[in-house]
Amino acid sequence: MKYHGVAIALCALATSAFCAAATIDELDVTKHRGSYSLQAEARLEATPESIYAVLTDFENNRYSRISRAYKESRYLDEPAADGTPLIYTRMEGCMLWHCMSLERTERLETKPPYWNKRTALPEGSNFKHASSEWVLEPDGDGTKMNYKIEMEPDFFVPPIIGPWYLKRTLSQGGLRAVMRIERLARERDGRPVEPLPPLRTRGQ
Repeated sequence: MKYHGVAIALCALATSAFCAAATIDELDVTKHRGSYSLQAEARLEATPESIYAVLTDFENNRYSRISRAYKESRYLDEPAADGTPLIYTRMEGCMLWHCMSLERTERLETKPPYWNKRTALPEGSNFKHASSEWVLEPDGDGTKMNYKIEMEPDFFVPPIIGPWYLKRTLSQGGLRAVMRIERLARERDGRPVEPLPPLRTRGQ
């Protein structure tokens, strides 16, 4: 179904995680009127410092390494009035014969290497509201990653793309993104990197 393209783009926002050890332990998606909320917890076999570096590397469309839905990502030359860095991302998705670009200009708040939060500016986005927060916690030789996002698109989203549909798509596409984040982070750590294994979620 071609609605899947829009779902993938929205899911990429929700991933707004490379070796076989990456797992998604919890995944919850809810919808209230036109707003979507997602909360996920994953474990990655990489250090928080390297994961943080991957998550905040927007230059030269490097976010396309995490998800192919990203067509553009970069830091803007001018920060916000208070000095907070601004980032711009653009993703593409299609439904039926209509394709759209999902754009966000966001404030990027950080507390290296364990926390970052992004808040969309409506005047530079096609979202009425969008915010995402990443929290990293050391866990043995790996890292627990908690992710939260809230978003209200400023465009039509077909009713079929509800919480159940997004959760089903995220259980596969989200894990793929988590595994890519882990792979990039492991490369930074100088750890061995293996080919992508078959998709799975915890309990499978």
